[in-house]
Amino acid sequence: MFAVKRCRLSASEALLKKAERYIRSAKILAEDGDFDSAASRLYYAMFFIAEALLEARGLTFSSHKAVISAYGQHFAKTQVLDVRFHQALLSAFSQRQLGDYTTDAGLTRGDINSLLSDAQDFLAAARGWLAQSQM
Repeated sequence: MFAVKRCRLSASEALLKKAERYIRSAKILAEDGDFDSAASRLYYAMFFIAEALLEARGLTFSSHKAVISAYGQHFAKTQVLDVRFHQALLSAFSQRQLGDYTTDAGLTRGDINSLLSDAQDFLAAARGWLAQSQM
């Protein structure tokens, strides 16, 4: 019998995989008309992407606001990645707050489509940066 050696995912890669799952979940929720929950999943997808990028630089934080702030400082302000991703993360945070903590957030399919596009673009940019930084 041969032993199979499994490669563990790096923390950054595991976070990006989780972000991918959350994006898929958000699509299903949006198709079902649950825009509040879709917004929440898309915020968390972007949050995990930001965490993955910070983790790749050896930075970890214990609060959402700290992650968002550090991402802005280390990736947006320095223009390592497009500043629009930080803006999208901030917008997603606000929309998640509305969806999770109000009874009538008023989120629309258009809001979710915009968040979805931002999350997918952010994921692609993060993967590109991580691949380039590991060369």
